[in-house]
Amino acid sequence: MPRAKTAKVRKSPRRGGRSRSGARAILRLAWAILPLAFILAPLIAFGISSAVRHRALDSLGYGLVPVALLIVGFALALRYNYTAWVKSYWRAWLGSALLVSITLGIMSMLPAPDGIGIMEDASLGGRWGQYLGGSPLPLGAFKVAVLIFLSPLLIFPRRVGQVYLHSGEKSLRTAAPVLKRLTLRFANSIKSIATKRDSEQRKGHVIGGIMYRVSTPFRMFRRALFGVPRPEPEPEPADAIGTANSGESSKPQKVPAPGWHLPSSELLNKGESRPVSQAVLQQMAQHIESTLADHRVDVVVEDMRTGPRIIRFGLVPGWIRQYRESKPTKSKPGDAPQVEMSRVKVQSILVREKDLALALKTPYLRLEAPVPGEALVGLEVPNPYPRQVVLRSVVESAPFQKIAAKDGLPVALGEDTAGEPIVSDLTGLPHLLIAGATGSGKSVCINTIVSSLLLTNRPDRLRMVMVDPKRVELTPFNGIPHLIAPVIVDTDEVLVVLRAMQNEMLRRYKLMEEIGVRNLEGYNKKSKVDMPFLVIIIDELADLMMAASYEVEQGLVRLAQLGRATGIHLILATQRPSVNVVTGLLKANVPSRIAFAVASQVDSRVILDGVGAEKLLGKGDMLLLNSDSPKPKRVQGTYVNDQEIEKLVDFWKLQSGPPLPEIPLDDSRPSGPGSDSDRDDDNEDDVLDKARELAERYQNLSPSVLQRRLQVGYPKAMKLMKQLEEEGLVPSSHTRV
Repeated sequence: MPRAKTAKVRKSPRRGGRSRSGARAILRLAWAILPLAFILAPLIAFGISSAVRHRALDSLGYGLVPVALLIVGFALALRYNYTAWVKSYWRAWLGSALLVSITLGIMSMLPAPDGIGIMEDASLGGRWGQYLGGSPLPLGAFKVAVLIFLSPLLIFPRRVGQVYLHSGEKSLRTAAPVLKRLTLRFANSIKSIATKRDSEQRKGHVIGGIMYRVSTPFRMFRRALFGVPRPEPEPEPADAIGTANSGESSKPQKVPAPGWHLPSSELLNKGESRPVSQAVLQQMAQHIESTLADHRVDVVVEDMRTGPRIIRFGLVPGWIRQYRESKPTKSKPGDAPQVEMSRVKVQSILVREKDLALALKTPYLRLEAPVPGEALVGLEVPNPYPRQVVLRSVVESAPFQKIAAKDGLPVALGEDTAGEPIVSDLTGLPHLLIAGATGSGKSVCINTIVSSLLLTNRPDRLRMVMVDPKRVELTPFNGIPHLIAPVIVDTDEVLVVLRAMQNEMLRRYKLMEEIGVRNLEGYNKKSKVDMPFLVIIIDELADLMMAASYEVEQGLVRLAQLGRATGIHLILATQRPSVNVVTGLLKANVPSRIAFAVASQVDSRVILDGVGAEKLLGKGDMLLLNSDSPKPKRVQGTYVNDQEIEKLVDFWKLQSGPPLPEIPLDDSRPSGPGSDSDRDDDNEDDVLDKARELAERYQNLSPSVLQRRLQVGYPKAMKLMKQLEEEGLVPSSHTRV
């Protein structure tokens, strides 16, 4: 089609075009003159009119100069380059305005010099400056300081905000010890005041009430700072309770001990959740299926459970098709071969562990076949987005609270491969053995167990004995009222403590025999005074076994065999899981065990009687073996830091309850004819006679021979050697071993 011709419109030379260009010229001239007029008009008015000059100086004072410079600069910027100077450099203009405001505030705190009649009643900053600073001088300085502090935050909100936050956290951390010391001093003064108040109330009444009112503000300050709960009302006297319940039961009523209050879980830190997306899980599952399919192993991933550090994939073995030709007697020639289906063997999946590790780009794989209670083959792969399991998340869980409500000894161990909390009752374990290499998480696990017990048990219900040869892991718990004695760091004192615990165990058995009960629970139901649980915690068992293996082993085995009924529980830890430390007799009496990462399968077999611990990831990754599960269960242990432990320890230190019954740790035994000391003396005489016979039989007698033949420890063997040397039965050179 032919293009349509467009008619060209010609501009007619009329006056309209000239008028438009003239209007534009006039507008340009006005835009050039207006800023000058905007600047010059106030200056002319200020110079000509005394009223304007008086009002300006009265309002701004000498601050009129910076304000005028700011206004002139802003007007010129609007005129010549609006985009570049006003829009792009807004921080510069905002900073200039804040600087002018700070200048006015500083000038407002300075009085006007004499001789200037207009400003004689105002300051150098005028009346406007009074709002930014002014008098009185402390208030003005505070206003200016706040303005100086906020100015960088208004100009650079993100950058300066982060700097302010970090500096605030640092200053709080620096001030926290000072506040803590002050609070401890206040607490000590409160304790002394409360003691005086109690004595005065017994005598008579007036001074005690005054002291109580004086101590009230300090107690409120302590509760606000450390979260100490409000004390419960004092219980009624025992006579009143017995009278009220005399018609209901003949059982002796117990008066709860006033003064002991359990800490809140608010003292612990909250954890963070880092969920793994379903897309990542599906991709890993497809990768597993395709890798095994390449090796002609048909599996289907039907179960995926995400834990803190481990993702467990449940593999279901597929089917294998086998074709067999039909027999000629029963089938016609030309019939299709028969198809038989058979399951993929589990062993064919287990042998592909290294292929899966290569495909998933990780050396830490663990196969479990089958998963207890499920028809699956478990494949445990490290989580690409690991998270930390904090103590508070497990303590606030329903299983932990359920055990605590039943008056048990709940222990927060961690979370399993599905992210479910793992909690155990120490009364049901009843003893626990923890082993693993250095840095695998043993000490943190012990700290977690102790913290769990401190959160749920008062000192009148639980007492503890701690042994720490390393002197750094358990010593932070010194000072809590649960400890029978300070943390024992000298290995020579351990034997004395073990003997004292055996004496305490026998004493408890006698008390239970008198009442006619079998265990501690039955005794506490019938007795007027509750008997507390006893927990013995030994951090490094190998050091003790090196010093006196026979005595330590016999003492621990004795307590493990008979201590459960009397409420005595053992928690043993070692970083060297060898057969010399973790003996067969000790393992037989300590059924519950926790294995952290170890170096070899031999160490894993010593702890768990099976392999698996050598493939753990470390840093709290462990295998738990107890009476609830026949196979070891993989658990990520909980983590508690030093600050949380310090808060718990300070909480218990700040409390003052009734006096606790003393449990002697000096191995005190009754004396007299027929007592245990006489029997021990007889045993020592028998051992010495046997040592003399060995000295006559062997020419080269050594302490090691005495240990093996007489079944005594090394210190006892050295003592016997010295006695034989004094009697002349052994030469002095033979004592140098």
